[in-house]
Amino acid sequence: MTWFTKWAFSNKAAVIFLVILILGTGIGSYFKLPMEFLPSADFPQISVTVVGQGYDAKSMLDSATTPIEKAVSSVPGKKEIFSTSSDGFMKIDMTFDSDIKMKDAQASVQEALSSIVLPAGMSKPFVIRLNTSMIPLSWVSLNFKDGITKQNVELAQEKILPEFQKIRGLASVALGGTSVSQVIIHPDKDKLASAKLPAQVLMGVLQGQNVTVNVGERPIDGKTSAIKVVGNLNDLNTLTNLTVAPGVKLKDVATVEVAANKDTLTRINGKDSLTLVVTKDASSNAVDISKEVDKISEEIATKYPNATAEVIYSTAESVVTSVNSMMREVLLGALFATIVILIFLRNVRSTFITIVSIPLSLGLTLFLLSQSGVTLNILTLGGVAVAVGRLVDDSIVVIENIFRRTQKTEFSKELILDATREVARAITASTLTTVAVFLPLGLLKGSLQAFLLPFALTVTYSLLSSLLVALTVVPVMSAWLLRKTKLKEHKESQGLRNILSWSLNHKFISILVSLILFGGSIALYFVMPKGAVAGSTASQLSVTLSYAPETPISTVREKAMELEKFMLEQSELDHLILQQGNTEDNAKWGSVAPPTIATFQVFMKKDVDTQHFIDQVITQKSKYPDADLQAGGGGFDGSSGSAITVDLTGDSAKSLDQAAADVIAAIKGIEGVEKVTSNQNVTKPGYSITVDPALAKPEEIAGTIRSLMNPTPIGSMKLENKEIPVVLDALINPSTVSDLSNIQIMTATGPAALTSVAKIEKTNESNTILHKDSQQFLRVTALVDSTKLSKINTEITKNTKDLKLPAHIALSVGGASAEQSSDFADLFMTMGISIGIVLLIMVITFKSFRAPIASMVSLPFAAVGAIVGMMITKTSFDVTSIFGFLMLIGIVVTNAIVLIDRVKQNEEHMTIRESLLEAAATRMRPILMTAVATICAMVPLVLAKAEEGSIVSRGLAVVVIGGLTSATIFTLIMVPTVYELLHARKAKRQRRYLGTVR
Repeated sequence: MTWFTKWAFSNKAAVIFLVILILGTGIGSYFKLPMEFLPSADFPQISVTVVGQGYDAKSMLDSATTPIEKAVSSVPGKKEIFSTSSDGFMKIDMTFDSDIKMKDAQASVQEALSSIVLPAGMSKPFVIRLNTSMIPLSWVSLNFKDGITKQNVELAQEKILPEFQKIRGLASVALGGTSVSQVIIHPDKDKLASAKLPAQVLMGVLQGQNVTVNVGERPIDGKTSAIKVVGNLNDLNTLTNLTVAPGVKLKDVATVEVAANKDTLTRINGKDSLTLVVTKDASSNAVDISKEVDKISEEIATKYPNATAEVIYSTAESVVTSVNSMMREVLLGALFATIVILIFLRNVRSTFITIVSIPLSLGLTLFLLSQSGVTLNILTLGGVAVAVGRLVDDSIVVIENIFRRTQKTEFSKELILDATREVARAITASTLTTVAVFLPLGLLKGSLQAFLLPFALTVTYSLLSSLLVALTVVPVMSAWLLRKTKLKEHKESQGLRNILSWSLNHKFISILVSLILFGGSIALYFVMPKGAVAGSTASQLSVTLSYAPETPISTVREKAMELEKFMLEQSELDHLILQQGNTEDNAKWGSVAPPTIATFQVFMKKDVDTQHFIDQVITQKSKYPDADLQAGGGGFDGSSGSAITVDLTGDSAKSLDQAAADVIAAIKGIEGVEKVTSNQNVTKPGYSITVDPALAKPEEIAGTIRSLMNPTPIGSMKLENKEIPVVLDALINPSTVSDLSNIQIMTATGPAALTSVAKIEKTNESNTILHKDSQQFLRVTALVDSTKLSKINTEITKNTKDLKLPAHIALSVGGASAEQSSDFADLFMTMGISIGIVLLIMVITFKSFRAPIASMVSLPFAAVGAIVGMMITKTSFDVTSIFGFLMLIGIVVTNAIVLIDRVKQNEEHMTIRESLLEAAATRMRPILMTAVATICAMVPLVLAKAEEGSIVSRGLAVVVIGGLTSATIFTLIMVPTVYELLHARKAKRQRRYLGTVR
């Protein structure tokens, strides 16, 4: 590697040019890199949703869920299929193996559903692939002075929406809250009776009026021509004057109006509003697009005086917060590292030469990231923050060796070249071992790889850049700046020599004490909390108000608006969105819910007490005794990942209900379990109509009653140059059993009461039907303390295993605990492979096994400080902690390599004992400098305020600081001790020979 140094001295002008170029391209890349909150990552799940107006849960199951389940059952890579069939909608969630490409999985599901034909009144199946790009970039509220009118909705659709759609880099702009205008025909029951016109006849007449039917082809005037019959209803006058029976026009038996569909509700900050939900594509800059959205929103009021557009939330704010937070921590880390170097070297010029590696390495890193298609997000910034202390390590070793050599030899170019050559092998090997630690991340699968790979690339690019700077720029700058500098003399530590001599003379005592400490740390590991990655302070919350299925929609809306008023009075709240009911627009996002559930999306002000707001909302529970009121983290950045699930499958609904009750009782009292819920079927009153097959066909009766009781699509008509749907309103609205019994249906002998062909019985109907892999299914969910996830999971598994459930009921524990176990297993495998690669690099470097084995001794002892540090700071063991241990593999071995490399050089003219003592004394300062610089650079990550972005690397920083502290001590004492033990025979012969000579 000294070739780089020689080239740098021979091409000093080129080095200067490259330094300027790197700094320039780095700054340019920083502003060019797309900024976003999280990297683009797929989650191993595909959802399918269908909305069906007028269909109950059983009808949705039979008509939509079951055929879709069968269609997707053979999709490659699927693991499990969960389905929910409820009143008015169905949803299927499919989980996949982590190595499946979710884009291909989505295509496979869409292909499987391409031939599915659903009944009239149901939407087409919407296939949703969960991806971080689905996180809305901005929510925009559209308000109008005269409210949500037909004209204002058209203004939003035709004028305002295109204003936002022209922004470059957007993936989509969805307009919500636009209740579709439609022509509604309201039949009058009494007038129909007077005209002796059965409702079914009216429906049949209307449905045949607005169709186009191809009747065939015939040669006309010598040319083959298509012949079709066209029915057109082009205006309200034509429709109202339509003859529906001899001497009877539609206006004689019904009223016709143009009105909005009132099945759904969307309100923002207490007013009926429209919403614009903006998402960006993966390659775009979130901050730049957000600025464009803000600009256009401000211009709307000027262009359209009746309208105002307000950005109520933007993830760009989170991105900017994260960038500012991480950059602050990077700068603080660099400052701390500079102070450490200055204290050790006590020379400003030497310190300046060393810290130059930070901006140069970062500049080259940013350029490489921009060329790799990586975005600037909280993970890449986290990589920079944790690497900043390590960036100066190679330069420290080089400058310290030059510094030390100049105290004994006359300053010259040859001295600098020789001093650099002396440590080149060590710093190259140490950097490569650290980089090699991240190579196995390519073996990880799914979203875990997508999240960790940007971090790993950032650290890898940073370290390789710092090595290049240490071998080229640092020697050249040393030749310029240290030529006439008087360096303060540095004395080697006699104290370390004495301690090491004692350890070498009492190896087994030293090893025994070390093993006891290591064993104690392992014991601590088994009792320390193991949890999910802690969430950040939520800027979004979700509040739900859920009523029983039989509750009138009007009651749900009335109570929801009461709660809305209360929340708007809270000082912590910034904006509030209230939604109720299902629409196809919501279904496209996988957001479907029963119509008796009102959902509030809450956007909080900055730096407010989120928990206080949640507590205030929960105090309102007493005002809604018939409802379930819940409040908690919402959105992609909410506090999820702390739920343990117990799934029950079987063939008996009654047995499943009893099993779920037993499971709830078994886990409710476990310490750390905050809440236990179940999706047990909620029933509602119902009436079963059993048709006598000898008198009528059940299918025909069902179709007739459904069409009578629900709005029926008739077609569409053009009004004011717009196609709008025409709907025949419900012809009957039975409110008593007598009304049901007297429903008039057509029979072979003419109109007759329903009870003449069927029997009506009162029943309890299931509001929701749940399946797992086509079997009846129930899920018990326990919300738990995320810091005790592993311990609680063990207790839940034990308690549920002891339950005596029926033989046909299967039980499985999953949720966050299963995801954590999978992630842990993948990362532990990665650590094992990393250790193997590191060992291979050291074997190649030292051309033996004993030196690498001695160097690896410091690894297990790094766990001592890491685990103690986690216990002191009360940091739970999670994925970021494991990633910290992964980093320790490279960092800890780095110091051992620097030490052992000096030992190997000394052995050419010294005994093993003298080589070890001299190497430890000589390398103590650079080892301490690199360790303390890395530790100090990570202190800001530990002390950082728990805001969005900064908390991501806290667990990692605690592990690295604690582990590096203990490993540094063990490296200076135990690595030489084990090294001599591995060379015991040779060392003993040398001591005997020296004793004989003396």
